[in-house]
Amino acid sequence: MAEALTASALATLFTEARTHNGWLDKPVTGEQLRTIYELARMGPTSANCSPVRIVFIQSQEAKEKLAPALSGGNLKKTMTAPVTAIIAWDPEFYELLPELYPSGDARSWFTSSPQLAHDTAFRNSSLQAAYLIMACRSLGLDTGPMSGFDNAKVDETFLAQEGWKSNFLINIGYGDHSKVYPRAPRLDFNRACRVL
Repeated sequence: MAEALTASALATLFTEARTHNGWLDKPVTGEQLRTIYELARMGPTSANCSPVRIVFIQSQEAKEKLAPALSGGNLKKTMTAPVTAIIAWDPEFYELLPELYPSGDARSWFTSSPQLAHDTAFRNSSLQAAYLIMACRSLGLDTGPMSGFDNAKVDETFLAQEGWKSNFLINIGYGDHSKVYPRAPRLDFNRACRVL
């Protein structure tokens, strides 16, 4: 099943992909968002716990509700992005484990340890967000992940009804390559890795 990707595909996903701060006036469709999620949901999580919850902000009304929660540096690029994904996590993700992990009683692992439940939900929602970024890139879309917002305001405005908690935001669209910053350095293998 596994085969190496072409150099062109690796460039799309990694080596030439960039974080975007400016956007072309080109919409992202609801069908594209559904396809992005359908791809991203296939990535592995601990015990298939799948804690990520996503609110796609697309309408002008929703953007105006989001604006007061954004830091100054993130306001313009978010308001002009076709879509902003609120990456959130469900603190009670374990309630779905009888369905998602039917081979064992994984629910009890988390109901008996609130700290483990929190850490697992936060860690795995971050992991699933990375899959979402790769799904966007694989479909020809660009992304701009960011912190720099008031989590409490976002939670209150968009997530309180479900009890979800915000992790970070990802702008999604067709990036304006003229507004990309020069690529920042990355640590090389010898500085970041050990082989034992």
